[in-house]
Amino acid sequence: MEKTLEFPDLLRLIDERSTAYRAAVAAAPNLDVQVPTCPEWTLFDLVQHLGQGRRSWAATVAAGPAASAKSAAVGPAAPREREALLAWSAESTQQLLDALREAGPDRGCRTWWGRSQSPQTCGAVARHQLQEITVHTYDAQVTLGTPQPLPDEVALDGVEDFLSTCCATTATWPHEPAVVDYHATEGRSWRLWLSAAGARAARLPGTVPATAAGAEPDAADASARGTASELVLAFYGRLPVDALKLDGDRRLFDLLIAWEPE
Repeated sequence: MEKTLEFPDLLRLIDERSTAYRAAVAAAPNLDVQVPTCPEWTLFDLVQHLGQGRRSWAATVAAGPAASAKSAAVGPAAPREREALLAWSAESTQQLLDALREAGPDRGCRTWWGRSQSPQTCGAVARHQLQEITVHTYDAQVTLGTPQPLPDEVALDGVEDFLSTCCATTATWPHEPAVVDYHATEGRSWRLWLSAAGARAARLPGTVPATAAGAEPDAADASARGTASELVLAFYGRLPVDALKLDGDRRLFDLLIAWEPE
């Protein structure tokens, strides 16, 4: 599975993951249960957060690249009654999908990742929105005690999106230069270069052999291996990094987690 998800795929999967998310919320015993992966939130808080965020992004996409700031959420506040809340959540997703379809993938959009490798386009917004919705779907499933692995096509794209959007930056890496590899057991690998010039990520060609970090001259200083789903969930703090198979200098993963580039 080598292809990068195209814009229609992203929109389709946003809709699919949002449907799975609402199904989990509908099956919960009540909306006041705590979300284990977001312990400061109840399930209602999670739905409210996701809905308001999608409405805000819909308004930001619609405002175009000249918007001076990220737009506020549009529409009524999240209702407390479950059936009405689910309808409000579905409308929030639809607002986002409508705005993205209207804009198209190549239109510029104001984003928070201006220093990353991801472009400031509506296509990149759709890509990252899919990951936000997917991870929060996992949160809702965990709340029910029925967590499901992220779908393969979503997770594989999610590893690349996270490294390009959330890790890559022109901000200085404040430690010794290092190289970190991430290997998905589905057969795709990525490399993250860290230096005074910042962080740069790229997909590695072919299938990288399962050799220990440092075993070859061009090997990474550290590597992490797991399913693409496990990699994404570890990136977003839903799984401990130790849940992955780590090789090389494990301290680098702690430094990456603690790093807050300005």
